Amino acid sequence: MKCPFCGEIDNKVIDSRVSKDGNVIRRRRECLMCNRRFTTYEHIEDIPIMIIKKDGRREVFNRGKVRSGLKKACEKRNISMNLIEEYVDELERDLRETGEKEIPSSVLGEKIMHILHEVDDIAYVRFASVYREFKDVNDFVAELKNILSKQ
Repeated sequence: MKCPFCGEIDNKVIDSRVSKDGNVIRRRRECLMCNRRFTTYEHIEDIPIMIIKKDGRREVFNRGKVRSGLKKACEKRNISMNLIEEYVDELERDLRETGEKEIPSSVLGEKIMHILHEVDDIAYVRFASVYREFKDVNDFVAELKNILSKQ
């Protein structure tokens, strides 16, 4: 790390502290040339996950959009906001663990449907109706039959 005062590269770390959320390390350093002290911050570089939409467009993964979709699907159901936040965290963690920089929206949609299917059948059908673009009541009935056959 280059000293901001004299430009020397050689320095020593005097103190290191982890931030409250555990995502940043604050380091106090002392330049071995001019003996002045300075602070540096070390954090993980967040590489954005790109979602490949059905039409081929790419957009950055947006936690807010996922949370909004889950909230709509879970509206008037006995599912807390804390639980929805946990699902969004779990989903983002799963996406990052794949190591892929670009993920098709179909993979994202199926992961969300899997989460909802385990939590609440009504929320699952609500989300599926939008995600799978149900055209009429027959699509709903087919999905409901599919759920009932698995129980």
